[in-house]
Amino acid sequence: MTNFGSGQRAAGSGQRAAGSGQRAAGSGQRAAGSGQRKPEACVLFAVRSAGALHRLLDVLPVFDGDERVVSRFTLVPGSDFDVDALAALDRSDTRLLTWDEARSRTHGLVLTASPKGAIRVLPGPHVLLPHGAGFNKALPDEGSPHLPSGLDPHYLLVDGKPWAALHALAHGDQLDRLAAHCPPAAARATVVGDPTLDRLLASLPHRDGFRAALGTGERRLVVLTSTWGPESLLTRRPELPAALARVLPHDAYQLALVLHPNEHSRLGSYDLRRHLAPALRAGMVLAGPYEEWSALLIACDAVVTDHGSTALYAAALGRPVVGAYDGGDELIPGTPMATLLERAPRLTDPAGLAEALRAASAQDVRKCAHAAFDLPGESLPRLRDELYRLLGLRPRAVPVRPRPLPAPRRPAAPNGPAAYAVRTRVTGRRVAVERFPTDTSLPAHHLAAESPYAGPRETQSAAVLWRRSRPAAGTPHTSTWTAGGWTARMLDELPYCDTAAAILTPERCLLRHRTAGTFRLRIEPHRADGRVMRADPAAVVSAVHSWLGSRPERVAPGTLLCDVGPFSVRAVLEPADDADLDDEL
Repeated sequence: MTNFGSGQRAAGSGQRAAGSGQRAAGSGQRAAGSGQRKPEACVLFAVRSAGALHRLLDVLPVFDGDERVVSRFTLVPGSDFDVDALAALDRSDTRLLTWDEARSRTHGLVLTASPKGAIRVLPGPHVLLPHGAGFNKALPDEGSPHLPSGLDPHYLLVDGKPWAALHALAHGDQLDRLAAHCPPAAARATVVGDPTLDRLLASLPHRDGFRAALGTGERRLVVLTSTWGPESLLTRRPELPAALARVLPHDAYQLALVLHPNEHSRLGSYDLRRHLAPALRAGMVLAGPYEEWSALLIACDAVVTDHGSTALYAAALGRPVVGAYDGGDELIPGTPMATLLERAPRLTDPAGLAEALRAASAQDVRKCAHAAFDLPGESLPRLRDELYRLLGLRPRAVPVRPRPLPAPRRPAAPNGPAAYAVRTRVTGRRVAVERFPTDTSLPAHHLAAESPYAGPRETQSAAVLWRRSRPAAGTPHTSTWTAGGWTARMLDELPYCDTAAAILTPERCLLRHRTAGTFRLRIEPHRADGRVMRADPAAVVSAVHSWLGSRPERVAPGTLLCDVGPFSVRAVLEPADDADLDDEL
């Protein structure tokens, strides 16, 4: 435990040199000297990478409600990913110490999620947390070849002695493995569980909200997970996200990608989005490196993974897992991740995903996760007891709980691509419709595009063109199209367009067909099991277009049954009246 007397004065002088954020911290400490109770302990979070920072932030609730403890963060030099780690620290609103400041004072505790680098020189008792879900990989270019990363004596010992006062592990098997590889460190280890998993479990009730934020609806959300390094999915199979997007029907599947934070750091947001542009244009969601990946695991229906341990968290939630690891030297046989991949069906061809998902759904992968995580729901109370023991303080008598995950950001294009290659099957008054990105290799019935967001070539070539009603502009002078005016203009200007539709609400459209006439289209939501499900009206417009085109005779208004993704909706065609034509877009 650090007594904040003269040491606190030193902290104030160092913080004034560190920047405005530290000046704010210094002023708070001066206020403490003028009557408020001074903190009794400083906990330093030592960070080498953004991923390590995210693990440590999940631990912060152990100190909630305790004014005796202050937290400070510092960036440990020497990592290839330290630039992004510094940016992540800046976004976290934490109080930062420079490396020189952190080395110059004694801390009540030093918490870290990586044993590498110069962390051991920081004064104070050290606590080492795992960097991920278990110790599944060996990195040949680091430390001792073929030893598990995180259990290597090369990083855990100094002159044959452990430098960490506590190794906080997630499972008893990890303790056994640490004892086998580094007995001195195992003498200072205990099993507390996994704070990141507990945060996931605590956020499970928010699944519906997360799916609503993503615009998932009743589609199957499939998450690709890729670790970092030469054997990662994104390195070995960089074409897979776009290839899957081209063969998965948009109204039946939603695709998302979760990358290791080091991949975000290595490439940077600009190049990463440029590399993934084909899949992103097709509607794939790219998860942020902190919290959002966890929300996607809660929201998803299945995971396609390489050998990164993110999939173990998905397995712990009971999500089906499909393997996409091509093998190599990093994955250690017999580890929980290796066992999971041995049992999971493997994806070799993007066209085989549906079959692989069926096979994965028949397996209970939670048993594999049980080998990686002990004591679910107990990690923060157990970890708090251990940390306060090292601080020499009695914990406050307040509950300690994981912080619920925030909802993921809404995708930039929540309605999907601006143009589709559409496949349809007309059987009487029933129409099945499937929509794919325009660069799919699958045969299609027609091209459908959204005005004004589709490109000029797609707009000129589309047989179906639709436009969605927009909120009223907040300006005094406005000019808007009516539904009748816009649909007539499109058929007049675009010779290849046979159907133009103004989507006025999720349940009502004005549809103008070049030969069949102009209709009010009502779309009845599907109701089942206490839920109300609505299909994208643009998909229903394509179904109606195909049905109208299949009738050699002039059709009478009536009702169609449209199969869109996982459910069916009724589409009612009625004669349009003047009020329908005059609705404003």
